[in-house]
Amino acid sequence: QRAALAGLACDIGLPLIAYYTLHGLGASDWTALLAATAAAGARLAWVALRSRRVTWFAAVMLGAFGVGLALAFVGRDPRLLLLKDSSTTAVIGVVFLVSLLGEHPLTLSAAQTWRPARAGRLGELYRTEPAARRAFRVSAFGWGTGLLGESALRVPLVYLLPVDVMTGLSTVLMFAAMAGLAVWNAVYITRAARHAPVLSVLLPGNPADRKSTR
Repeated sequence: QRAALAGLACDIGLPLIAYYTLHGLGASDWTALLAATAAAGARLAWVALRSRRVTWFAAVMLGAFGVGLALAFVGRDPRLLLLKDSSTTAVIGVVFLVSLLGEHPLTLSAAQTWRPARAGRLGELYRTEPAARRAFRVSAFGWGTGLLGESALRVPLVYLLPVDVMTGLSTVLMFAAMAGLAVWNAVYITRAARHAPVLSVLLPGNPADRKSTR
């Protein structure tokens, strides 16, 4: 748990430290925002290389930040870089929704990544249990529409607020949306498990997970 919190702190802190440090030293907003974008991308790449494999979920995140980096070269307007956060969440949201057209939704792949000891069991559950398929698909739809909504909300704020204010607020919006969707997802899965006990394997703190980590 401490390692997860430390990782989250790096994910949030590195881009903000890069931006406000350079901004405080007199760098232009464009330069500071480009450094923040590069720091975020480097963090994602380092984590992927350290794990020695790139999961689908990690690849989506890297691709989304790649879109943000591309915006840096469209023009010298720092607000274009602020739209990076919107492009990130929009791309991820679209991928969640598009994954519903495939064999497996992104939520299943993410669950298997976060709980590798249960990956096989989760895949089998999805193949054999209609309740599990519905749960994963509803979850993917919720994440997809929620992230697209958060992305759409940020766009007008980028042009209405000062750049230095929106830089911090943009990050707050992103993680508030992530936290809100995580809470919604947990509540939804908990309620679904009450109606279909087979879904209890998806709940945090499942006894099988504790045994698998010993």
